[in-house]
Amino acid sequence: MRPTPHHTIITKGAERPGLLLTPCNVDWVRTDIFARLDREPEPPKIEVPRMTRTRLALFGGTSAFYLAIVVAVLLSTWLVTLDWKIMLFRPYQQWPEIHGFLDYYVVLGQRGPTAVMVAAWLGWRSWRQHTLRPLLCLGAALLLLNVSVGAVKIGLGRLGPHYATQVGSAELFGGGDIFPSGHTANAVVTWGILAYLATTPRARRYLSALSAVVALGVGLTTVYLGTHWLSDVLLGWAAGLLVLLALPWCEPVLAVAEAWILAARDRVRERLRDRRRLVPSLPVASGGPRPAFFPPRPAPSEEQARSPSGSPWRWRRRRAPVTRG
Repeated sequence: MRPTPHHTIITKGAERPGLLLTPCNVDWVRTDIFARLDREPEPPKIEVPRMTRTRLALFGGTSAFYLAIVVAVLLSTWLVTLDWKIMLFRPYQQWPEIHGFLDYYVVLGQRGPTAVMVAAWLGWRSWRQHTLRPLLCLGAALLLLNVSVGAVKIGLGRLGPHYATQVGSAELFGGGDIFPSGHTANAVVTWGILAYLATTPRARRYLSALSAVVALGVGLTTVYLGTHWLSDVLLGWAAGLLVLLALPWCEPVLAVAEAWILAARDRVRERLRDRRRLVPSLPVASGGPRPAFFPPRPAPSEEQARSPSGSPWRWRRRRAPVTRG
């Protein structure tokens, strides 16, 4: 049996030991889904995304869109009026039959559950491909997301629709933390990282479409539930996309971090091997119990050697306890 990256080949007994695999000694080939879950025999060559001109243009356009949304809300333009119209329309009252389903669907944008699910998948990817890059990319993306989105949330302090105090107001600097939408930005980053780490163009296209649908649905769901303004969702989409577009700039740092972690792991393994070598190994009979290993006693001192009993060890007789009776 010979494992390969995407299938398993079962061979017959070879007539010559040097000839392992030929068209004549192949019994059958396993190509099911379970064979694809096996670990790669060696680290595959993965092309790391680079900051191309197209990506730079998308980053610049998304940044301009991000600033335009922030300015539109700060100046209380038509976008704030649209926010209030949608809020007063109360979509959750217009279509109450889908309220229960969307309460569960919005969990796809919560950072805790989605990070655990995606981290489990990327952890398997790391094990299979002999690399820490998937997990490091996820950690870097979530760190950038928390810093960038959290700073804007705290700085602008916008109140949500349920806590609005004045009709037509942008509700800024009121101590809130909903602008931009964290659910929306997290959905873009968490599910979009799967497309970013895809190894084939086909998988990248499918995962990009899937992450776009999930992020679009999560953003609109928060508007339906009345937890976010529409402008919050627009800014959340832009914030998440900016994090994904900026990841190629982090690749050199991630490569250095991976090399340092793997070197530290090798040092720990070497220390453990050295400790095992210090323990003497005793022969064990086949099927018999392992003999006990007793450490050697220290050599007796001169005073112990001159003891009248002739024994190098002094034994102290324990007195029986005295009881009053």
